[in-house]
Parts: sequence; C-alpha cells; structure tokens
Amino acid sequence: MKWYRNNSWSLALLPAFLFTFCLVVYGLFMAAQESVTGLNGISLDAYRSILANQTFLDSLLYSLRIAVISTLLSLALGLIVTKALFEALQNHLARTIVWLPMLFPHFVWGYMMILLFSQTGWFSTLLHGLSIIDSPEQFPVLTNDRYGIGIIITYTLKEIPFVVLMLLPVYAQLNRDLPRVVETLGGNRWHVFKTVEWPWLFPVLMEAGLIVFAFILAAFEVPYLLGTTYPKMVSVLAYEWFYQGDWSRRPESFAVMILVTGIIVGLLVLILGILSKTRYRMMKGNGM
Repeated sequence: MKWYRNNSWSLALLPAFLFTFCLVVYGLFMAAQESVTGLNGISLDAYRSILANQTFLDSLLYSLRIAVISTLLSLALGLIVTKALFEALQNHLARTIVWLPMLFPHFVWGYMMILLFSQTGWFSTLLHGLSIIDSPEQFPVLTNDRYGIGIIITYTLKEIPFVVLMLLPVYAQLNRDLPRVVETLGGNRWHVFKTVEWPWLFPVLMEAGLIVFAFILAAFEVPYLLGTTYPKMVSVLAYEWFYQGDWSRRPESFAVMILVTGIIVGLLVLILGILSKTRYRMMKGNGM
C-alpha cells in the first residue's frame, strides 16, 4: 500500500504508456516483416538492393550529415543561450518567450523559412527594394539547396528551445558555491565550466542530442518542403518508394526505415554505455 501511495501517478500513466509502446512495437514488427517479404517468400533482397543502390547511399550520407550538423548546432547554441541567459530565464515571461517556438509544428517553421529566406521571399525582396542587391535572384540560395542549408537552419532554430528546456534544470540544481571555490583557487571561467558545470551538463547534452538526432534523421515534413531533388533525405526517399506505382519497391521502402531505426538504436546503446560509465565515475567522485 505504501508503494501504491508513493507511485500512484505512474500507474495512472501506465495505460497510455502501454498503448504507445504497443503501437511502436507493432509498427516496427510490421515494417520488419514487410522488408523481408518478397514475391517468393522470405528474402533479404530488399536490403541487398538498397545497400547496392547509390541513390540510397547518397541519401543516407546526406541525411546523416544534416542530422549531425543540426544536432551539434542545436546543442551548442542551446548551451550558450542557457548559460548566458540563465538568470533572465528565471522569469516566467522570459521562459515563455524562449519556449514559444516549441508550440509550432516543424512544417510551420519550414513554410516560414520559405517565406523569409527563399529567393522570392521577404528578405530577398527587402534587400532588392533597398538596392543592396540588383535582383532577388542574387540572394543566397538557402532553401531547396543541395547542401541542405535551409533544413539545417530550420531544425537548429526549432530545437534550440528544446535544448534550453533540458539544460535549465541542470543549471538550477548546480551548487552556487563551487564556482567561487574554483575562482578562489585561481581558476577562470573556463575552469569553472570544465570542472563544475560540464560533468553535469554532459549526460543531459548526450540525451538531448540523441533525441534531436533521431528526430531529424527520421523526420519528413521539413526535408519534403525544403529539400532538393537529389540527394533526398532518407525519409523522403522511403516515402517516394512506398507511394510510387512500382509495388516491388515497397519492401525497399520498409528496409530503409528499418535501417534508419537500427542506426538510432545502435547510437542509443552506445550513448547509454557512455553515460553509465560517466555516471559511475561521478558517483565515485572522479568527475569526467
């Protein structure tokens, strides 16, 4: 009874958790089953086909590059914002302003990117009107470009508030006397960050980075709006293979999704291993 009184909130969340978990597991099982189902029964031909397909390999490298760059930028800028504005973010209104972008879906940010930063967008028209550029076509190509700049900018700006949300509790729980101790011993701001803040920030940054990376790698809306014709993000490529007229490519579409899931799961296992060792060293008092 005592355990029930202390954990009744978790039991209230159990139905929603089980429902979501079952949907995810069922979806993964069906995708895995479809990926190995060929015209002649069980077959790995879909995996062999996509791993030998240069279009898929280019798409995978393109997607990984965008996901890694966007994740690193989001973590770095989110950390800078949290550290620089921590005192200001104690105000409820300031936190609301910083977290406001999380209320809008990603495709809204994608449309805003097109409206503001495309060569026919607001900024190009403004610069042309001010005679800074001779024509809107001289504005840098930031949307539907082959380097994915528009996708990276969109995801970075969208995920910074999430990183701030993850890091604020860490800074709120830090011992305020420890920085003074480091400074008294002759340390500067870098030493304070390295010895006092970083050991506590590192696990949270790794967890937030995994969430952001997994979402970007598997997301569809923004790459569909802002991506180029070649190479495509793997999510867009899988979508096109699934809905095109040739049904024989549908197992390949499912195989793409399973491989992406495998990459994310592998990264999850790696990060959990790193974090478990890090937390063990912290418990032993060895820091990082």
